[in-house]
Amino acid sequence: MKNLKKKVLLADTTHPALEKRLTDIGYECVEFKGKSPVELYGIIEQFTGLIIRSKFAIDRDFIDRAVNLKFIGRVGSGMESIDVAYATQKGIACLNSPEGNRDAVGEHTLGLLLCLVNKIVQADSQIRKGIWEREQNRGLEIKGKTIGIIGYGNMGSSFARCVSGLGAEVIAYDKYKKGYSDTFVKESSLDNLFNTTDILSLHVPLSAETHYMVNTEFISKFKKNIFLLNTSRGKVVKTDDLVIALKTGKISGAALDVIEYEDVSFQKLDITFLPEAYKFLCAAHNVVLTPHVAGWTQESKIKLVEVLADKIKKLNL
Repeated sequence: MKNLKKKVLLADTTHPALEKRLTDIGYECVEFKGKSPVELYGIIEQFTGLIIRSKFAIDRDFIDRAVNLKFIGRVGSGMESIDVAYATQKGIACLNSPEGNRDAVGEHTLGLLLCLVNKIVQADSQIRKGIWEREQNRGLEIKGKTIGIIGYGNMGSSFARCVSGLGAEVIAYDKYKKGYSDTFVKESSLDNLFNTTDILSLHVPLSAETHYMVNTEFISKFKKNIFLLNTSRGKVVKTDDLVIALKTGKISGAALDVIEYEDVSFQKLDITFLPEAYKFLCAAHNVVLTPHVAGWTQESKIKLVEVLADKIKKLNL
């Protein structure tokens, strides 16, 4: 049992700094050489710790097999691939590291917003084709607009901080938090957000509650036409309904770092299913797309594992 206590399985790729940190605090790190969940299931009982990103789903069956597991560490923020409630019930600590890439997400979201309202991507594409079109690329100023944030955790608060110097009113709604008004944001009801928002930024986890949260009914509640930013999870937005809103002008433009057609590991698009809605987004001049990289910077690559290592150390196993 003593040996089991010190073994951590690295089930997904991560920065070498994590293995070094874990080794320094007394763990033996073992890299998972297999590829399938079945292979992972077959050896997990040997380990006290498990490190993942998004490649594997940690469900009840897996947790029942992990009889010696004391912690699961997710390099990143989203925990939707882990049955956290069941793991906690079994005495397994579930750790993540959103503090490690919140700055990256905040900055990227700001970048998406600036690209969107100033038509930077469209203008760049035109100039590369020899098209010099100034009036068509006239932008909008952020100053004086109301930016509504849904979800005021690590990512939402980082975006609020990044955008705070541009002269907009920044408001946020979070169903599970109260009393978070500060220098950068004003706490808001959902009704007030619907009534006043010009630019909406999503920073919520993916759950049964938020799956397709942004649909036609939701979009119709906004008093104004809005710009939409999504750096959370693709399936928070129902793409078919987003396309309808883009076509009608209810959504003036969208900047998406995530889309619902990503595969579960976020490493590629599900190319077996790319519907008309996806093709519309790719062709739309008022849509900016990036490949789930809002939290991916050279700095966050290190910070994510440092934060996680600190949390594992505090478990004092």
